[in-house]
Amino acid sequence: MDADVVVIGGGHAGIEAAFAAAHLGKKVILLSLDRKMIGNTPCNPHIGGSAKGVVVREIDALGGMMGIFADHDPLQIKMLNTAKGPGVQCLRAQVDKLGYPAYVQECLSKEPNIEVLEEEAVDFIHDSARVSGVILKSGKILNCRAVIVTTGTYMDSRVIRGPEVYKMGPDGVKASVGLSESLRALGISTFRLKTGTPPRIDKNSIDFSKGQIEPGEEGYLSFSYLTERYIGLDGQLPCHLIYTTPQTLDIIRGNIEESALYNGSITAVGPRYCPSIESKVMRFGDKERHQLFLEPETRDGNSIYLQGFSTAFPREIQERLVHSLPGLEEAKILKYAYQIEYDAISPFQFDASLKFKAYDGLYGAGQILGTSGYEEAAGLGLMAGINACRAMDGRPPVVLRRDQSYIGVMIDDLVSKGTQEPYRLLSSRAEYRLLLRHDNADRRLTPIAIDIGLASEKRKARFQKDAEDFAKAKDILSKSTISPGAGLNRILDAAGYPKSEKGFRANVLLKRPGISIFNIQKEIPALDSLGARHNTLRELETETKYEGYIRMAKEDAERLRKSEAVALPKDIDYASIQGLRLEAREKLKAVRPFTLGQAERIPGVNPADCAALLLYIKKIGK
Repeated sequence: MDADVVVIGGGHAGIEAAFAAAHLGKKVILLSLDRKMIGNTPCNPHIGGSAKGVVVREIDALGGMMGIFADHDPLQIKMLNTAKGPGVQCLRAQVDKLGYPAYVQECLSKEPNIEVLEEEAVDFIHDSARVSGVILKSGKILNCRAVIVTTGTYMDSRVIRGPEVYKMGPDGVKASVGLSESLRALGISTFRLKTGTPPRIDKNSIDFSKGQIEPGEEGYLSFSYLTERYIGLDGQLPCHLIYTTPQTLDIIRGNIEESALYNGSITAVGPRYCPSIESKVMRFGDKERHQLFLEPETRDGNSIYLQGFSTAFPREIQERLVHSLPGLEEAKILKYAYQIEYDAISPFQFDASLKFKAYDGLYGAGQILGTSGYEEAAGLGLMAGINACRAMDGRPPVVLRRDQSYIGVMIDDLVSKGTQEPYRLLSSRAEYRLLLRHDNADRRLTPIAIDIGLASEKRKARFQKDAEDFAKAKDILSKSTISPGAGLNRILDAAGYPKSEKGFRANVLLKRPGISIFNIQKEIPALDSLGARHNTLRELETETKYEGYIRMAKEDAERLRKSEAVALPKDIDYASIQGLRLEAREKLKAVRPFTLGQAERIPGVNPADCAALLLYIKKIGK
């Protein structure tokens, strides 16, 4: 046996899968087409953002690595959506395109259970029910107990820019050729997807005075619960906001047939929530302008990422478009934009553990499941790594619920609903988003990491200390009264409330909008001297202010769990169930849900179908 686990691909999914398996005591071989590109950020070098930032916190709470990598030396970090409720607030960091993968590779080199091979996988060792190894392009065979496919956007990929078409992966790395055909030979269906990336501009050729500065944020901001060093505002780099001009829109409309997206060269479906600039202009014809961001790619280099300006136009039109933008009239393009098509795998072919339904020992994760983004990929990779190891040990898989994590929402969406376009996590996809907040990922998921053996001793100690501080702080708030003479009116006045002649219980006062726990903390010595971390107090503030809403969400989630408790037999014959509509039979047969709750979430399966399904289950006594 060459390894317990072979991971195909060194992107964000592969990295998390490899570390998870290694930290669970398994010997891992990580295959990469180019070891220098492991951990690369081929598109925007940022981690986090709407919903995605919470995923990174969840990865960290489960014992994963992305949060630690992102906190190492961010170029900029800030909390988004702070004017909105806590259910949609999330962290975003601009990371160093060179420094981030360098740190990832350094950590890999120090992990004794991981061996990195610069080899290409082209086929599998298998029988009719199990995959037990991979065949490399060199002819070498790697025998293993599990294979995790995390090839990202490299399978039979081609880069397209106007009339230019290259058989290539992102950032000039060669495409993975042969693996797609081997998967199809196993009876696994693939389909084509597309993504794109904008041009990079020489910093020294930009007049930043024509843009609006977008700074980072001061404070205790981190993805990892283990982080103790925070990057102050003086150590962060600014981004800048600019807008397209009427000239930009005229160039796009006048040359639209030159874009590979509009002349038939590209047929694959791209990400709906990250369209090309020409797609935005043509789709939203009433918009007079579109916002763009100038974002640094490295701390010491000159490359500026033109966020929001992905395009499939040829080079000469890209030049004209870039020069039509404010501050970029004399800009020098360091790297031209391009689109990339690649093979993905229909997620209906996976179960909730991310194992291929048709084969034991074969798992998948990342963009080949139809997702978009580094964070989604990393979350899937972590779960695939965990569950591959648990299957080896004869243990049940870890399947996260929709009320438990964004990762659980994503996996359930993919395996229950499928996708025909690159799937992007959004807070609107999570019906229990008030329960799935940035601040409480550890309380939701670290007990799972401890239970499965993925939490280090340092993480266990940190979690225990934060939990104790939370309980103590909550008790102090419930027992403390702040009187007018003890600072109450200072708090009320700062928040715009009239003065009061009577005292308030601290936890009651905290429920008022505009009053922060950090204002109250200064007036309660016991709370101030407790030494609780900023995140712990912020979590307590949210739990206090939204206590009623959180209780209702938990009650709704409990009703969902009752449906999830009704298991469906694997060998169920949907065609024989009376009362099921034809569409429902087809959808249920394609997905083969494991529970009644999963069946309820399949598009095309209505409540009457679920009632017929429940009646059938009761009749057969399973």
